[in-house]
Amino acid sequence: MPPEKKYKAVIFDLFGTLVDNFTITEYQQVLAAMSAVLEAPPEEFSKLWRDTFKLRTNGTHRTHQDSIRYICRELGMAVTEEQIEKTAAIRLDYTIKTLKPRPDAVPVIKKLKSMGYKVGLISDCSPETPAVWPSTPFHGLFDVTVFSCVAGVKKPDPRIYKIATDSLKVKPEDCLYIGDGSSTELTGAKQAGMTPVLIRVPEPADVHFVEREENWAGQVISSLKEVLELVI
Repeated sequence: MPPEKKYKAVIFDLFGTLVDNFTITEYQQVLAAMSAVLEAPPEEFSKLWRDTFKLRTNGTHRTHQDSIRYICRELGMAVTEEQIEKTAAIRLDYTIKTLKPRPDAVPVIKKLKSMGYKVGLISDCSPETPAVWPSTPFHGLFDVTVFSCVAGVKKPDPRIYKIATDSLKVKPEDCLYIGDGSSTELTGAKQAGMTPVLIRVPEPADVHFVEREENWAGQVISSLKEVLELVI
């Protein structure tokens, strides 16, 4: 008989794990372009966009258009639907660009599945990500995808991990969780009963991340290919 597997499933984070985190410079350029279409004060628009991050990622704003309308109301601006749609298109185009897989991402996922592992995704993200997901190379690769904006709950809340394990029909202790540590996700995964592993690769100095666990004392890898060694 073949030896029993250490794990039955591998669950990945998205940004900073399967794709590169975007840079603050890029982020500011996109927000400037969005504010220009709306004829909004760029600094005020950018601040409100950052301040409403949680509303987008926890599902309060169901679409990126909702966020744009909300910010315009906060700024006391009357804008047309055409302006809103043009602004939304800028955001969508940028989102598609950010969802370019790291070179080893797709091959590793396919290899894990060929080895008999279930593969899941948990991402703290805004509605743009699931909106463009079908047009990315990741579409159809995962057994389960959990987007916080759809689930209505963010990492490190234990409920988002439970959604994934329940959907995969596996116990948390049978799951390996791979992430870059943003949103305190590794601590959340550990508290949920999973085995968390930090992935850390070289990044630009102005990389954008949220509440990242810089002092993680657990296991660390420097490439996705190393995941294949962890499951053996």
